[in-house]
Amino acid sequence: MLTIEKLNSYYGRSHVLQGLSLHVHAGKVTAILGRNGTGKTTLLKTLMSLTGRMTGTISLQGEDISAAPTHLRARAGIAYVPQGREIIPDFTIRENILMGAFARKDRRHIIPELVPELFPYLIENLDRPGGVLSGGQQQQLAIARALAADPQLLLLDEPNEGIQPSIVDEIERIIVRLNREYGMTVVLVEQNVSFIRQAADSFAMMEKGRIVSQGAIDELTDELVNRHMTV
Repeated sequence: MLTIEKLNSYYGRSHVLQGLSLHVHAGKVTAILGRNGTGKTTLLKTLMSLTGRMTGTISLQGEDISAAPTHLRARAGIAYVPQGREIIPDFTIRENILMGAFARKDRRHIIPELVPELFPYLIENLDRPGGVLSGGQQQQLAIARALAADPQLLLLDEPNEGIQPSIVDEIERIIVRLNREYGMTVVLVEQNVSFIRQAADSFAMMEKGRIVSQGAIDELTDELVNRHMTV
């Protein structure tokens, strides 16, 4: 589904991603791992054209989107749930979700059917401000907003960061359901190795803006984790 070739990405003069290549297969979960500061978030932002400059090639379903601005990449089928969620606290839950619908190809301004199935609490409280929700509920709202775009590919950046333990399991179950029940292709930046081994089909380990190891999830050994993720 997604092919990345020789990708370089920059913030001003800072060269963050350095010749990175990666293939993401349709209907699969690809996990991106590595220590903090290795470029994982920059990779997702670059896929959404949210960095200062990039070189290389990004292709979605065989179409080169390297020069496409953010809104066209969203309309092409990529949805992004950023680290920190970035919901709008003064907007209602309904308004936050419907923000994602502006990227739908069919231009329908609707809450998709799978949102009530996955997030019944949000549907029961559509007129509450997003800012009164807990961190875990805001994460659910951020995912629901991304799903409102009717994406083919979902980018998730540390979806469990800063969330109370009682909600982490629920977020993890939702990610697995999106992939296995709804066929969603997912690129997941995550530090929880045990969850990655449960949910992902393949992995890419990053170090200093490069991919230093990648393969099927059963190739993610403890030795690799200790070498590239232990502080």
